[in-house]
Parts: sequence; structure tokens; C-alpha cells
Amino acid sequence: MKALILAPFDQSILARLRQSVEVIYECWMDTHKLLPADEFIDRIQGQDIEIIVIEADFIFREVFEKGEKLKLIAACRGNVTHVDMEAATEHGVLVVNTPARNATAVAELTVGLMLALIRKVPAAHQMVSTGKWVDPTACYSSFRGTELTGKTIGIIGFGAIGQQVAKMLSAFETSIMVYDPYIEPDVINKLGAMPQELDDLIKQSDIITLHCPVLPDTMGLMNAQRIASMKPTSYLVNTAGAAIVDQDAIVKSLKEGHIAGAAFDVYDTWPVQSDNPLLKLDNVILTPHMGGATDETILRYSLMIAEDIERFLRGERPKNLLNPQAWDKFAK
Repeated sequence: MKALILAPFDQSILARLRQSVEVIYECWMDTHKLLPADEFIDRIQGQDIEIIVIEADFIFREVFEKGEKLKLIAACRGNVTHVDMEAATEHGVLVVNTPARNATAVAELTVGLMLALIRKVPAAHQMVSTGKWVDPTACYSSFRGTELTGKTIGIIGFGAIGQQVAKMLSAFETSIMVYDPYIEPDVINKLGAMPQELDDLIKQSDIITLHCPVLPDTMGLMNAQRIASMKPTSYLVNTAGAAIVDQDAIVKSLKEGHIAGAAFDVYDTWPVQSDNPLLKLDNVILTPHMGGATDETILRYSLMIAEDIERFLRGERPKNLLNPQAWDKFAK
């Protein structure tokens, strides 16, 4: 079989895969392009491609309709909104993903942003690096911060990332409250956290961190009313999705000092537009959607993908199969 790998992939795992399949490796970060549907079809038909590994590329219905040799799509992401799952299943093409591949990376960045906010790290760095540290007592006045220890942290969304955040924060002796209507209270309690209603969590938390997916029922979850109910000394960290937060309301709250600050790794547009009002605020930290950008994330999903491809080659059902109906067709 031939596999076309378009995602960044760990070289050692790539070598391992080459022992089982013929690999064509064209990482989109090296080529600086995403393949259009017609090129996918040409590659599948002309090069006998049966397995495609993607991260950012889109796989539309016409690829499944005309790429008759295609058997497996492997997505190096948790969600697969960029793959037409209905068409894949109709045509008996298996689709696998890599759940929780970046949970540790995003959780670590989340905790790092919390610390950077409450200890004013970016502003302190700017003062020192630009030669403006002329008052030796500045750290006791302008840059006096607060500590994570003893704070109440509200985690909204308690999937793989939210749970990792809770584990990491336990080292700081924090009180952790969780809102996630889809997670059993026992799971929350086992990680030393307390289930809480959303509005109560927002009112009581010193830091609120968002880790829920962007879905119809989470879009605008942090609306103007809920943002207004946050403590004036509280902070918001969003590494989940821009649509979860009412952008006008959070900007107004930050600008007027109704909350102490916020950190964002997700935005309405990527890159951020030059007229985005967040860019003019001095009580925010902005990072360029880098939550999952670690070497370990690539290694983790490369191994997950390789293992599922190897299972498929042995005639076994892949572990992270998303469309079991296609497997039923394939197994026959």
C-alpha cells in the first residue's frame, strides 16, 4: 500500500511506517500549501494512494466519490470537521483521529498563562529588556502580583485538557471547581475538583479557564451577563475557542477594569486582524494559537496514527476509528 502523509510527522515514526507501507511524505509546513480536491483525486488515481494522513488539509465528498482506491483517512487532530464524514462512511473509507494528542501541551500553556497574568510577566520582561528598569523597587510597586496558591480556579469543560489542567493545578493547592454537564461528578471528584453550576462557578472563581469545544450550545457561553458577574479581581484564560466568549463584552470589561485581565490563544481570525481591540489593551496576554505546538504533540499523534495504520494493515479495527459503519462494510 501507499500512504500520502501531509502532516508534520515524527521522523522515527515515519521510518517505522516505511517498514509496512510505501510512504510519500509532503508535510504542508514544508510545502506551504494545502492540496485542493482535484489534486487529491489525481494523486489517489495516479499514484495508487490508499492511505492519506492529514492535519490541515480538507477532504471533500468528491475525493471519496472519485478516489476509488482510498481506504483510510488519518487526521492528526481531535476534531475532523475538515473531513466529509458522511461521504467517507458512504464509500467505506475508514477515518481515524488522534484524541487528546495535545492535552498536555495546551494544559501546560494554560497554567503558564495563568502565572504570567497574575505575576505580570510580559510587562516585567518588557521593562527590563527595554532598559526602563531604573527604579530598584519597581518589583514591589508596579509589579507586585498575587499567587496561585489558595486561589479558586473555575474550569469550564472537563475533557482531556481540562482534566490535565486540574492535575497540574493540584500542585499549587488551589480550589478547583468544574462545569461540564457531560462528565459524571465522580470523575470530577476523583481529580480533587468540585462539580459546580456554571453561573456559580463564574461568580466564585479567581481564574476561569475555558476548555469546552466550540459547539452550538457553547457558542457565546461566556456572554455579557456572565462576564459582568466575574469578580473584579478575576482573570479569564481562553485556549479553547473564540466563539465561546462574547468578544465585545470581554473587551469592554477589560477596557473598563471590571476584571483584572485575560489571556487568549484563540481568536476570530488567524492571524489577528490589526484592528482587533485586544491589541490595544495592556491587561491581556496574547499568544498565536500555539497551545498544541510542541514536539511531544507531534510525536504523540504520529505514534497514534502509525499504530492505527498498522492495525488496519493487519486486518484489525483501528483503535481511534470514528465511523464504525465503514468498518462493517470493509470487514465484509
